[in-house]
Amino acid sequence: MQKTAGCPGGRERKAMRDLESIRREVAECDQEILRQLERRMNCVNEIIDYKKATGVPILQPNQEKRQQKALRALAAGNQYEDEMLNIFESITEMSKKVQAKALVHGNIALVGFMGVGKSTVCALLKQMLAMDSVESDEIIVQRAGMSINDIFDHYGEAHFRDMESQVLKDLGVCHQTVISCGGGAVLRPQNVETLRQHSRIVLLTASPETILSRVKDNDDRPKLRGKKNVHDIAAMMAVREPAYIAAADVIVNTDNKSVLQICEEIITRPIAFGKSQNA
Repeated sequence: MQKTAGCPGGRERKAMRDLESIRREVAECDQEILRQLERRMNCVNEIIDYKKATGVPILQPNQEKRQQKALRALAAGNQYEDEMLNIFESITEMSKKVQAKALVHGNIALVGFMGVGKSTVCALLKQMLAMDSVESDEIIVQRAGMSINDIFDHYGEAHFRDMESQVLKDLGVCHQTVISCGGGAVLRPQNVETLRQHSRIVLLTASPETILSRVKDNDDRPKLRGKKNVHDIAAMMAVREPAYIAAADVIVNTDNKSVLQICEEIITRPIAFGKSQNA
């Protein structure tokens, strides 16, 4: 090596390589990265197979935290630390997607009475499996430019249900998506048929007491106006129950369970030839 002229302290540097030589090395690195990424994704699938075979919980957020901590320690002090950690963040997300494809074919449509926890479960499934997520009621509000209460007041329930049916039909283009449906979405048989074309329909249930505790401070549910009591909620649930059960591929009760436990049941409960699986 030759000392670089004008460099303080006589700092040395390597002779500059030609551009094509550098590009060849980059290409070689890319090939090796691709091989190792494929190897890593194969390991992810092996882990899923092992968990299924042995009954080990699929969703393990603490393990993910340990992996992230170990990666931060490995990258600490590297001149490309931030960039490398960002790359590994993307790799982790893609690994979750590989996991989701092994567990879920198509979409997951969450249905059930108001307050059973559809939105909360939807959010955690999205986080744990890197799936997309949508809430049908939110789309309706966006399209109408007004709240659900205002839609009911100005145009009536039938108009809201028509909008809901159109939204569910439009969501047919989604893939690997968690769809949180409104409480009355499956009361129309046409909506059930629409969802069945692309989704596993998961019915979340809860006791009237649990539902009351979850919705008592929420005024965004027009069907519960003046009915925020156990008796009226139970009566409304009884009317809807046959439609809910008929629609469901899987049934998961949410009483006294953590969101993580509920999500675990959703992704591990099999569909027995179209018949509902009760929790």
